[in-house]
Amino acid sequence: MTAKTNHIALIPAYEPEPLLIGLVEKLAEKGFSIVVVDDGSGPDYRTVFESIAPFARVLTHPVNQGKGRALKTAFNYILQAYDDPSIVVTVDADGQHSVKDALMLCETAEKHPDSLVLGSRKMKGRIPLRSRFGNASTRLVYRLTTGLRVYDTQTGLRAFSLELIPRMLEIPGARYEYEMNVLLAFAKNHVPILEEEIETIYLDNNSASHFDAVRDSCRIYKEILKFSASSLAGFAVDYSLYSLLLFSGASLAAANVFARAVSASVNYTLNRKFVFRSKAGVARSAASYFLLAAGILAGNTCLLSLLVNTLGVHQLAAKLLTEIAFFIFSWFIQKFFVFRRKETYETCSAFPNPAHTADQLA
Repeated sequence: MTAKTNHIALIPAYEPEPLLIGLVEKLAEKGFSIVVVDDGSGPDYRTVFESIAPFARVLTHPVNQGKGRALKTAFNYILQAYDDPSIVVTVDADGQHSVKDALMLCETAEKHPDSLVLGSRKMKGRIPLRSRFGNASTRLVYRLTTGLRVYDTQTGLRAFSLELIPRMLEIPGARYEYEMNVLLAFAKNHVPILEEEIETIYLDNNSASHFDAVRDSCRIYKEILKFSASSLAGFAVDYSLYSLLLFSGASLAAANVFARAVSASVNYTLNRKFVFRSKAGVARSAASYFLLAAGILAGNTCLLSLLVNTLGVHQLAAKLLTEIAFFIFSWFIQKFFVFRRKETYETCSAFPNPAHTADQLA
């Protein structure tokens, strides 16, 4: 006889509104086992957590450590407290997710235990501008970075089997960037990612969310931002030399080749030390990088010549268009091939005797 599958609702909560009480009660009515992480909310929110204690296991961080760390605390507890077959669904504490949708995702994850199942909001109706813009931006970045189409990269409603948790514990990130890191890591390691359309719910213009549009977006995009800054520095060197040599009478090809050679050295050093922090040997990474640079130079020169000599684009404008065209291609190759490194991830120690506090975390 097949054992009944446990459905475990995992809720990371920081300074939650009282609506969390109703959410937990509804989940309990539907047969969910519930794990809530109080991520350092403080004494002002003690009443909320005391009210849900009869229905849920409450784990507590003494101070706020971030959503990613709260999820990892719960993952460690769940691995100790539950056996297979079990499906975990992460649910936000701010009322954005319905119990009906949580159940639907669990059922899909049961059928696909090797996959991460996302609750995808289709952004219909009146959606807060920061949410609409943020999702569109991360969707584009994710598509360019991985080649995969995921409509709702920012959803917190995610379901997965117990067997995926050890892999999720190895993924870096302590705050909101963690959820994007999971999507990136799973894409890189060919873990299937499925989407189920869910109801889009925003209460009071999403005022209960603690997502900081500027600070947390910077965490999510930090690798792209660092790479952009490095590329901008390299471009400044490249464009300055290119312009200077053209005005000094050098040919279009000579100016482009010399400028690219110098800027490539600058860009390699910045990317190796500050962007990707690669520990790969200089000889190997430099050989790979300059092979890439040579390929880009060939394509760069051909495109530049086409724009200037065939289409009649101004030499300086053509240079700008050419550099933009090769930017994303260069980032992808450097990230996943030139400076690819074995990840060293922060992990949480398992609880030998699961307790209400998470002080035991490494």
